[in-house]
Amino acid sequence: MVSLTLSIPEELKKKMEQFPEINWSGLVRKVLVEKAQELQWRKETLLKLKQEDASGFTQWTIDSGRKVNKGITERLKKEGLL
Repeated sequence: MVSLTLSIPEELKKKMEQFPEINWSGLVRKVLVEKAQELQWRKETLLKLKQEDASGFTQWTIDSGRKVNKGITERLKKEGLL
């Protein structure tokens, strides 16, 4: 495992010392892992969206939405609500 040194304000260090039962190193490690996973997921999701957009997925969803809206409009007209 690689070591990482962080600088924190003296005031924060004093507050942390009030809770010696907390494994601060482990807590920071966990937060860093979670953030890295979140960022990786976000990056992969954006890449997938770009790939899907290139394949016409976006246009398909727009067309589908318009069909649904048209169907709803026609139904509301038949029911006399529009």
